[in-house]
Amino acid sequence: MIRRLFPHPLMSATLVVVWLLLHNDVSVIDVITGVFLGTVIPLFTHVFWPERPKMARPGKILILCLRLLGDIVTANLVVALTILSPRAKPHPDFVEFPLELTDEFAITVLAGMISLSPGTVSAELSEDRRTLLIHALNVADKPALVAEIKRRYEHPLREIFPC
Repeated sequence: MIRRLFPHPLMSATLVVVWLLLHNDVSVIDVITGVFLGTVIPLFTHVFWPERPKMARPGKILILCLRLLGDIVTANLVVALTILSPRAKPHPDFVEFPLELTDEFAITVLAGMISLSPGTVSAELSEDRRTLLIHALNVADKPALVAEIKRRYEHPLREIFPC
């Protein structure tokens, strides 16, 4: 019964919290509206959601999130220095990233992680889902960039979401 009313309980809770944060208030009407939205939106959208991903090592998620957070902070500083430095000569380029991941959810997470880091963005996924096109602000060595993304993000994602 509860699963039918809340097909995605984490999404429901997130919607309530986001609603309250957007309104910057915790009045009764805002809580009721947030709970209503947190119930109705997942009910109407759950048919569009993919199957829940199977996780082999969910404990690694925290480590991966902390690594990503550190990389985002570092990349912000590097991009700021690159933009503000009159001597900096960035070499923007597209890089084809060969995917070892096969799970659609894991590929989506990887693409999101790449795009969250300033200076890089996931541009396109090939039709066969084996290559991710990445644009980077400063590419000195394409194979080194591919190797770093594989080591820091793709391999941990392969441990978390077995493909």
